[in-house]
Amino acid sequence: MISNPLVGTMLHAIGAWNAALIYTPQKKTRGWSWQTYWLAQASVCWLILPFVGAYFTTPHLGAVLAEASPGVMLKTFLLGALYGIGGTSFGIAIMYIGFSVTYAIAIGISCVLGTLIGPILSGELASLFGKTGADWVLAGLAIAASGILLSGLAGWLKDTDLRKASRLPEGFHLGKGLFFSVLAGILSAVFSVSLDAGKPIAAIAAAHGAGQFEGNVVYIFSCGGAFVTTALYSLFLHFRHDTMGEYVELPAGEEKSSLPINFSMAVLTGMLWYGQFFFYGMGHVRMGEYKFSSWAIHMSMLVLFSTLTGIVLCEWTGCRRRTWAALFTSIAVLLLAVGLLTYGNYLGSVSNN
Repeated sequence: MISNPLVGTMLHAIGAWNAALIYTPQKKTRGWSWQTYWLAQASVCWLILPFVGAYFTTPHLGAVLAEASPGVMLKTFLLGALYGIGGTSFGIAIMYIGFSVTYAIAIGISCVLGTLIGPILSGELASLFGKTGADWVLAGLAIAASGILLSGLAGWLKDTDLRKASRLPEGFHLGKGLFFSVLAGILSAVFSVSLDAGKPIAAIAAAHGAGQFEGNVVYIFSCGGAFVTTALYSLFLHFRHDTMGEYVELPAGEEKSSLPINFSMAVLTGMLWYGQFFFYGMGHVRMGEYKFSSWAIHMSMLVLFSTLTGIVLCEWTGCRRRTWAALFTSIAVLLLAVGLLTYGNYLGSVSNN
């Protein structure tokens, strides 16, 4: 496929919007414990939709899977399982410290690790420095990390303001939130590695005519691994707290009409989560020489859009001027980072045409 970084960035933006909205449907659920909701949405985004997406976008899917190396499939699956732990940690962190700080810390770590770990493991990082546009890409990565840190600072200032105003959300716990945010950032970066491990499978899909959807078949294994670890933890919590029955009957005092709404919100969350993968794959194949920077672009936009989501959800209401100043500065820096990353990819694609 002919590279087109501008279109690729636009597709990454759509995926990032999906990712930024992932946790908003959960606010509409009633009477479900965390594990009930989490397993329901995970069944959609990490088990059902990857198979559906691959089936409808990969010609001769059975032949592709038959030709793929079992070793590659297993490696991709196991790396996806680690990502599943990161995704679960992400959800737990949000319960403790909210959207803004969780996204800033976890995505900041994931942005740097997920972008560079692939070229480092393949031994290609050093060779990138001499190529056209590489300096713009690396500068964009550094500025993206700075913007994400600024977003984290703004989030910390916000929580300070809300603490003084006694408006911290119920269940707020900074220590636990920071721990799970860091864990989520490290393990979420593994998803990028899992996709790299699945490249031979994507290449087979491309040979069978999958085109821009060549990466969808890889999600069967990357997301499948994530589902297994998520399901194991959720089932553990179900048996520990005796909450398995919430799928068919809500606790006393909750309206029966809330059950269909809960399932609808879980399905919506799953669709949003898978949507970020779907559009990420289409954007990734268009990034040309510096495909590894897709992760940085995606993560930067994710933080940018999640910050805007937090504003819409009134998470920043009541904050002081310095907090708003830090917030808007982080938004400006993230926009600059995305511009530099896109421009570097554009230069790289032009030099190879």
